[in-house]
Amino acid sequence: MSNQIIKHQQLLPEIVANIASIRDFRREIHAHPELCFEEVRTAERVADKLTEWGIPIHKGLGKTGVVGIIKSGTSARAIGLRADMDALPILEQNSFAHASVYPGKMHACGHDGHTAMLLAAAHYLAEHRDFDGTVYVIFQPAEEGGGGAKVMIENGLFELFPMQAVYGMHNWPGLPVGQFAVSPGPVMAAFDTFKVVIKGKGCHAALPHLGLDPVPVAAQIILAFQTILSRNANPLDAGVLSVTTVHIGEAKNVIADSCEMTGTLRTFSNELMDMIQQRMREIATHTCLAHGLSSEIEFFKGYPPTVNHSEHAELSRQVMTGIVGEDNVLTQHPTMGAEDFAFMLHQLPGCYCFIGNGEGGHRMPDHGAGPCQLHNASYDFNDDILPLGATYWVKLVQACLPVFSKT
Repeated sequence: MSNQIIKHQQLLPEIVANIASIRDFRREIHAHPELCFEEVRTAERVADKLTEWGIPIHKGLGKTGVVGIIKSGTSARAIGLRADMDALPILEQNSFAHASVYPGKMHACGHDGHTAMLLAAAHYLAEHRDFDGTVYVIFQPAEEGGGGAKVMIENGLFELFPMQAVYGMHNWPGLPVGQFAVSPGPVMAAFDTFKVVIKGKGCHAALPHLGLDPVPVAAQIILAFQTILSRNANPLDAGVLSVTTVHIGEAKNVIADSCEMTGTLRTFSNELMDMIQQRMREIATHTCLAHGLSSEIEFFKGYPPTVNHSEHAELSRQVMTGIVGEDNVLTQHPTMGAEDFAFMLHQLPGCYCFIGNGEGGHRMPDHGAGPCQLHNASYDFNDDILPLGATYWVKLVQACLPVFSKT
């Protein structure tokens, strides 16, 4: 690790001293990525480490989730710290030694790093016990579209492990190493998905008058969808409507019977989401009717918006400031990406923050300039931030669960 990186940070020396083993662990699970609810090997490795450090564990919550229980002192106060474990169905393009050994599976979002940072913090907390209360370290499966947080909650996460607050953290490419970002209020969007089926009548492409062609109708619907946010929504309300797939036909000389379109919707409010879906139904239905066709439209609930609670966002900011200084704690601008930690924040107060993953200096030289963006085949977590993330977790625990003086 570069001395320049840690020069102005108040890192915990014990974490820095032990970071090589955590880095090796991070690279091991990067090389063995597992998808939603398939994190059997990863969960076992996490459980083995926690057990090795004398931390009681609960396995199998949310199918493959692991919860470690670290107690100190006599207080009934408790908080949860959460890291996600799953990978993505992406063919990795990196050629370093710890690249994925499973073709088509890759840690392209840094969940390997999130897991490693929380493990490093758990090790420190178990050794020092310099807090008063209970810390639940939550290693969650299936963040990438599987809603693993929701499944853990449904399986009794907060009943089995009562806590007063819960915290999460995600690496952020482009945010320099040594910086954090945090803000109260909405920080990540809600997302739903949709499927539209346009039903026409197939025929020979040379005789279009004998059929009902879904292609021009689909084109009109796609364009009309883009007017919903520009003409029906308040310009100050953020939203995204993206048609991402269109499937139609199999042959060049055949007009197909039907067309299927899918995509995603992202907003920060339920009201805007409801309005968009209502307008989509109206546009699809009436555009098809105008051309003698019919349509079916379905919406599938995804994640709610991720909304930070003011008190906990401010506490997180104060902890970060103590580690990296006020100038390196930035405003966390909302992003239209979605995060299933939102389910936890709908149950309990807490905070979700970003930690800088750097501007790309750690990435392989033949993969171009700039940050290695999330969900990218050449992404890699920046190991230089492992001690910073772990230090933040520990100092957050100490701030949330202080040891009160008896005098």
